[in-house]
Amino acid sequence: MKKLFVFICGHLWLIFFCFSISAQEFKTIQDGIEYAEMTREINNLPVKMNLLRLDLTKVRLDVVHAMDAAIGTETTSSIAMRHGAIAAINAGFFRLDKSIFAGDAAGVLQIDGRLLSESVNNRIALFISNKPKQTEVNFAHLNINDLFIIKKKDFYFSGINRQRKADELIKFTSYFRPTTLTENSGLEIVVRNGKIVEINDAKGDSPIPKDGFIISASGKMREQILPFVKVGRKIKFRTVVKFEAKESFPNTESRRTSITYSTAEDITNGVPQLIRNGKTEITWQQEKSSKAFVETKHPRTAVAKLKDGKFLMVTVDGRSEESGGIGLQNLAEILLEFGATDAMNLDGGGSTTMFAGGKVVNKPSDKEGERKVSDAILVFPRKKN
Repeated sequence: MKKLFVFICGHLWLIFFCFSISAQEFKTIQDGIEYAEMTREINNLPVKMNLLRLDLTKVRLDVVHAMDAAIGTETTSSIAMRHGAIAAINAGFFRLDKSIFAGDAAGVLQIDGRLLSESVNNRIALFISNKPKQTEVNFAHLNINDLFIIKKKDFYFSGINRQRKADELIKFTSYFRPTTLTENSGLEIVVRNGKIVEINDAKGDSPIPKDGFIISASGKMREQILPFVKVGRKIKFRTVVKFEAKESFPNTESRRTSITYSTAEDITNGVPQLIRNGKTEITWQQEKSSKAFVETKHPRTAVAKLKDGKFLMVTVDGRSEESGGIGLQNLAEILLEFGATDAMNLDGGGSTTMFAGGKVVNKPSDKEGERKVSDAILVFPRKKN
């Protein structure tokens, strides 16, 4: 096992982290999948990590939601075993409570080309595209949502497949639940084949058609939409991808990312970006996170693209004597050591879980054991052509 050694040079406040990767041994657990365990010492505390290094010409990646629905929770290992995956890690942030809406993605989520949850605060996202000869992964900041057009009027959804709150416009698809789980205080419009087929005013919990979707409006949004709706009226539907034209995210990259999105099958959310173009660039302020979240030594889950084209999935245990967790600056430095060119942080804390070889290989910190999560990134062998 390697350790992180700290040298104090010249001044007591000047600390350098000295890394060496040559001694790190990965073991092949299946063609295209390498696994390693590593312990470092950071600030006199042990930090235990589990790593999966993947050859994307030999494996494919899929984002899968708990219970194969837009809400609900399930352990990472259960999701993996239910789908026959070789390996897996927990993925995006989500609503963690005891309500029926638990497991709602707290950011963008797309599975098999279907947008199941809207993005939040221009946060970083992982794009996955399983092409015939290899899987492509990319990272980008984006704002993405759906809208519909009726009588030349655009209406943007407040959210997708989640709890409807006051003055909101929510899109419900068949990936949600059999019904919308709404109260009898709004307007629900049933759409099939681009036409309104049913209008339910002051009536909630409408059945969601498998071959369509429901537009659900409350409060002020109900008042705005009601004059436009009529059974038989045509509705156009679009997905809109928006980018912020900032110096750190120039227009040329916005266009490139738009193309990347158009080819992505699966997308999951995270916060924040850790590495960009081979350099540490933690964009917690841009993504409206907090300094405390970045600096506190939490259990972490992260993913990275490597210089050699491989993909790295990492979990860091924490909140125990065996492993003290890690701040995102130190995590980014370690990912750079392994050759990361781009990286992002996924949901961590009690959610942090890695599954490999038929079992959970890290030590989740949740007091109840392995936490039920929203979605996971699963690893499968690539089918031979």
